[in-house]
Amino acid sequence: MSASNTIDFWFTVGSTYTYLTVSRLHNVEATAGVRFRWRPFNARAIMQEMNNIPFATKPIKLAYMWRDVERRASKYGLPINVPAPYPLKNFDLASRVAVLGEIEGWCPDYVRASYRRWFVDGKEVGIDPNLSDSLSEVGQDPERVIEAANADPVVRAYDDNTREAKRLNIFGAPTFVVRGELFWGDDRLEDAIDWHTNGTLRPT
Repeated sequence: MSASNTIDFWFTVGSTYTYLTVSRLHNVEATAGVRFRWRPFNARAIMQEMNNIPFATKPIKLAYMWRDVERRASKYGLPINVPAPYPLKNFDLASRVAVLGEIEGWCPDYVRASYRRWFVDGKEVGIDPNLSDSLSEVGQDPERVIEAANADPVVRAYDDNTREAKRLNIFGAPTFVVRGELFWGDDRLEDAIDWHTNGTLRPT
């Protein structure tokens, strides 16, 4: 994959708006002629450091978020059944599994499967049955993967990704990084592609 034809896609398995992105990114790649490098990181750690807890303690904002995600899912033709379980008990494990998947080449399929079970079937991501079922679906042995995701090499890779996200001034997920520019939010995906292709945002 050529770096010049790649957009870095920074995400946390547990970010609600990331459902919209991961569910359509493979189709976007096919039509836009651009590839995405999936970069799992710990958005919550960065947000806590910034004293930015957007939804868990704010019921009105939380209700708006679910309705907003629902509307946007309908726009994209994505199935959705919200509110889904939130906040999550073990999003870190779910994201570390994504790190291992990124290393081994099955990250996108696992993340999409996890989000589908979370946002459509109501099965919380990062714990069973979602975790084991999603791994089995993508041809991975759950016991092996969970052991590896809890081992030092993957934990260090996850922490390294989070430090790199902080260095880039990323503060939330999903975020797209293009030519040193940050585009935060699923609704900025098309802008990120525009910037990647043209080096600017075209007038609408």
